[in-house]
Amino acid sequence: MLHRKEHLSPNGLQQIVNIRALINNGLSDTLKVAFPHVTPVPRPVVEPSEIPDPNWLAGFVAGEGHFMINIIKSSSCKLGFQVRLLFKITQHSRDSVLMQIIVGYLGCGRCYLSPVRESVDFLLTNFSDIDQKIIPLFEKYPLHGVKSKDFTDFGKAAEIIKVKGHLTPEGLEQLYLIKAGMNTGRANT
Repeated sequence: MLHRKEHLSPNGLQQIVNIRALINNGLSDTLKVAFPHVTPVPRPVVEPSEIPDPNWLAGFVAGEGHFMINIIKSSSCKLGFQVRLLFKITQHSRDSVLMQIIVGYLGCGRCYLSPVRESVDFLLTNFSDIDQKIIPLFEKYPLHGVKSKDFTDFGKAAEIIKVKGHLTPEGLEQLYLIKAGMNTGRANT
């Protein structure tokens, strides 16, 4: 539409707004007022049945996944902190079937529906599953882009935990430093 300059006509602009109405959270209040006669373009129904390929999953996780280190105060732990690795994928609730398929494909994790946010989370915190399934999977089928750096740091954290380094002040400090440089804390390099 843009190449044909259709967006420059009122009709073309209306078509673009109609498409925008069904993407993510729909139209903002301002757009709803400016375009009161929106007819959302019908969204095709996609019924996923399987993960086609581990490389597909790696690409999906590169775009939608999160690798996190949680360090939580805990009076039951020797150093006063509990360390947990967390692998998460979040999607709109309409994709809950796909998320269940991912659980089956990986053989681990769980899905949690959030009706308030209209989302579904695949969540994995079990260390042995992370260490024996997730890390080897993405080492064999690598992630690309900045997510690969978060995964590398996630793997370093797993190595520290595997040798019980998180139970020492030095290991805990290393984990804090790794965590601080991951995700939104990562410097642009």
